[in-house]
Amino acid sequence: MPPKRPLFEEISAPTAPSPKYEKAISGEQNNLHQAARIWLAMIFFLVVAMVFVGGLTRLTDSGLSITEWRPVTGALPPLSDAHWAQEFAKYQASPEYQLQNTGMDMASFQTIYWWEWGHRQLGRVVGLVWAIGFLALWLAGRVPPNWAGRFWFLGALGATQGVIGWWMVSSGLKGAMVDVASYRLATHLGMAFVILGFSTWFILQLSRPAAALLVARRTREGKLYGLSTGLTHLALLQVLLGALVAGIDAGRGFPTWPLMNGQFFPADAFYVAGRPLWAAFFENAGLVQFIHRLSGYFLLVFAFFVWLTARRSPHLATRRAFGAMIAMVFVQMTLGIYTALLAAGVHIALTHQVGAVVLWVVILRARHLALYPLAGSIRKGTA
Repeated sequence: MPPKRPLFEEISAPTAPSPKYEKAISGEQNNLHQAARIWLAMIFFLVVAMVFVGGLTRLTDSGLSITEWRPVTGALPPLSDAHWAQEFAKYQASPEYQLQNTGMDMASFQTIYWWEWGHRQLGRVVGLVWAIGFLALWLAGRVPPNWAGRFWFLGALGATQGVIGWWMVSSGLKGAMVDVASYRLATHLGMAFVILGFSTWFILQLSRPAAALLVARRTREGKLYGLSTGLTHLALLQVLLGALVAGIDAGRGFPTWPLMNGQFFPADAFYVAGRPLWAAFFENAGLVQFIHRLSGYFLLVFAFFVWLTARRSPHLATRRAFGAMIAMVFVQMTLGIYTALLAAGVHIALTHQVGAVVLWVVILRARHLALYPLAGSIRKGTA
């Protein structure tokens, strides 16, 4: 029988791991995170490229030039005159050709075909980069702990986006349609921003060790995080409304600001020939652009309020992040005004679309710092 131990016997503290051991663990985790961050950054920039090319495809009316969905065999473009003739014949059977582009020659068709083919090809490249990168990380044992599910989720979003893309295109290939349905275009662009959002958030999460994030979260600024979450949702709504504007070319019908062709509220805003009242919110150019403008004003006011709240943050990095956010809101609003004044010309419209991506990322970064503040130092001037 072992001897009894005194009730108040001093128990020695457990031996702490050696600094070398802790450094080795930290270094290994950083290596895992760095490889995953590089892979996620590649996906992010490829999706940004897809948004850019997708905008060009829409602005050049190229999106309906390919009338079939062939995820694998469609990777090869026409390689002979006979193949080009077959593709052109399929396009000539579409409503867009018969109602809008009758008489188009082969050279003009090839121009719009290449834009749409390039957009779809970029989608295939994104899928390949996700699959090959994830497989390589898995085989090399470089997937960070508990991250496999999130990477699978990102891949599922990409696959869903491919299906949404065809669902969008198919809406313009029947009846009297000469463009894709605007609400399907908004869904497609919205999903692209969702993918960009998760990619950005994952990169931010992997930019700091998991232990550091746990410590930082204890000092999170709950009110500021809640406000920035609301701002994130409002920014995504504004993107969707912008897609509705683009889907029916509403940006070209009212090239004035602040009034819309001399009126605060457009005439006949709730009228769409042969359509019910609710359809005006998706199909009436005046009403759709009015809602987009009004939402933009509300976004500006709300962002300004969030920025004022962030100025009271004790963390310099957080204050700077929200400062960058409000600055980008003003830049994006200015781009939006010029887009309207220039009747949504190709260059300004694309710049406005890229500006939306930048603003989206800046808001997400500020939101991340509200949840996981970076501790500063008064001595170093970073507090």
